[in-house]
Amino acid sequence: MPVTEVVDLDQQAARLAEAVREAGALARSMFKTPLKNWTKGEALSPVSDADIAVDVLLRERLTANNDSIAWLSEESVDDLARLDARFVWIVDPIDGTRAYIAGLPDWAVSAALVENGRPVAGCLYAPVSDEFFFAVAGQGATRNGAAIAAAPGAALAQARIAAPRRLLDRLQAIAPPFSVMPRTHSLALRLARVAEGTFDAGIAGGNSHDWDLAAADLLVHEAGGALTSFAGVAVTYNRPVPRHGTLVAAGRERHAALLELFRDERLASL
Repeated sequence: MPVTEVVDLDQQAARLAEAVREAGALARSMFKTPLKNWTKGEALSPVSDADIAVDVLLRERLTANNDSIAWLSEESVDDLARLDARFVWIVDPIDGTRAYIAGLPDWAVSAALVENGRPVAGCLYAPVSDEFFFAVAGQGATRNGAAIAAAPGAALAQARIAAPRRLLDRLQAIAPPFSVMPRTHSLALRLARVAEGTFDAGIAGGNSHDWDLAAADLLVHEAGGALTSFAGVAVTYNRPVPRHGTLVAAGRERHAALLELFRDERLASL
């Protein structure tokens, strides 16, 4: 697979948007219908017939007649030839499968085009609420066609924060009083809420993967925010092991304030 392939970004972004909309419609059509579901891997992650069907559709739409862009999906066998590719599609057919199987609304189709380890185009579609998030590097981020922006300011007092319970408990011990946002089962959608300013900050626990993050990462950055490790390091995608530690997303000023807070020794083990 060539590593110097030139890709028309706007063309591929349009292709991505069309594919994700179609994938969302398929997932929506199967939602709350009788589905076979099972668990996979050591973590016993849930998967359903719908995850597989959406994965197949996305792969057909995104890779047809184009072998210059590699593929990484939660529901596909990992082909490590992707590591030699400049461009790779990174896909989560249904992010929030537990919610999907349970008939809850907070799940989404998430897909991104990554170049040399960073996302350059990303789509996130929540079919139940009909929210379509879209971003292209250097062109801003939108929700249903309208520009979005991360919440401004640096204040942590009364900030709206979404995070796993164990991290919220530890934050509450050292941070000013803040508002705990309702649980969002889809991590990608949780981070999209940061990009649109509904949440002031979002934290990902220590077992997220490329497919959970890539599209939402671009949304947050194009909306004027930042998504990094607690050490302030941006996420690099398409590595041999596509798994990541604890991450924090927020508008840039609040993100900087959170990183300063996270330097507290009581959070050093996060």
